[in-house]
Amino acid sequence: MPTSLPNQATEGEGARTISYAYKASLVSSAHQFELTDAGLSWKIGRRSGVWPYADIASIRLSYRPMSMQARRFRADIARAGGGRIAILSTTWQTVSLMTPQDQGYRAFIAELHRRMRAAGSKASLIGGIGTVTYATAVVMLALLAIAMIGLLARALATSEFTGALFLVGISVWFVWTIGGFIKRNRPRRYSFDALPETLLP
Repeated sequence: MPTSLPNQATEGEGARTISYAYKASLVSSAHQFELTDAGLSWKIGRRSGVWPYADIASIRLSYRPMSMQARRFRADIARAGGGRIAILSTTWQTVSLMTPQDQGYRAFIAELHRRMRAAGSKASLIGGIGTVTYATAVVMLALLAIAMIGLLARALATSEFTGALFLVGISVWFVWTIGGFIKRNRPRRYSFDALPETLLP
């Protein structure tokens, strides 16, 4: 079965359905989603449902890289009265291959927001990770930076230039990866008219 149907639309009596699918793991069944006139239709394993756009209570967009796929984004969608589903921008193909679905994911998320706005949605639109998690990550990053600076100063003072070079390399890699995660996932609110570009592929 196709892993993504980002641009496939079914035209009926004024109806237009947009579909998207991904596999969260190699052994799991596909998570399938459709944007229909009735609302967000979803099917995950044996569970399924249709959530009217006006019933969606919140959407949280975030950047969630993994070791096998650096460009990985996630949308967590909650329904008023209970229920939560997640949509990922990547899908598993083989044991060692996680494939990005940038175009399909972006188009689906943008269209979901458009339809929610048209339905008069009052949903909370949140970008990034939780405030407490973000603050904890920033503090840990600062403490690690202080420790790295201390080790670098000691290595230079004792003429351990090889060790100093290694620390510089580790620091550059750390800033590139963890720093990018922190920067993209800054907690914020956004509107239907201005989706956060850093949280979309």
